[in-house]
Amino acid sequence: MTEQQHIASAFDRDLEAVQAHIMKMGGLVEAAIMGAARSLETRDEELAQEVRQGDKAIDALEDLINEETARLIALRAPTAGDLRLVLSVLKVSANLERIGDYSKNIAKRTTVLVNAAEVNGSASALRRMAREVEVMLRDALDAYIRRDAELAADVIARDEDVDQMYNGLFREFLTFMAEDPRNISACMHLHFIAKNIERMGDHVTAIAEQVIYLVTGERPSESRPKADTTSQTI
Repeated sequence: MTEQQHIASAFDRDLEAVQAHIMKMGGLVEAAIMGAARSLETRDEELAQEVRQGDKAIDALEDLINEETARLIALRAPTAGDLRLVLSVLKVSANLERIGDYSKNIAKRTTVLVNAAEVNGSASALRRMAREVEVMLRDALDAYIRRDAELAADVIARDEDVDQMYNGLFREFLTFMAEDPRNISACMHLHFIAKNIERMGDHVTAIAEQVIYLVTGERPSESRPKADTTSQTI
């Protein structure tokens, strides 16, 4: 093996190790999304606390990925496509960390809502919305590992469904608050949760866009359509 081949082989091993951390982090984030949504639906304060505590492990993995990526750049001095690949790791882990933060935020609201009256099945609707985002994240990470630009593009397109679900919930919350002022406090918390889930979808989309960039060397050519129309309502 030549020295150049040895360097390339070492780079590949180091990169595989870092990407293994990415997949572990992704698994924790997927679990956090569904744990937060399930704790809300079942009013399970213990599960909500587990989600909040679990965010520490997600943050620790991001720190580890940052450290190992910096080490990889310093020792292996990757160029061109290899450097783009290494930098993508940082961007994916940053988006995963933010999704974990949103899951923690939802879990925090569960403890506030546990004694509030149920608002017309909204917790179940929020769980379905969270489930859609969790599946999108799983597919985005699968696309990242497989370098599957087609699957990544499909994930990006599906974010519009999440936006539409958010729009529907937003309108429902406005109606419930108008019909009965006693619903205002709970609906404000529920809207906060819905917005957090919608933002999760945006970060999943950012991961999918990173996949397309990795595969093609170019950003997605068209601006991503946003179906969140609530900013025009407020």
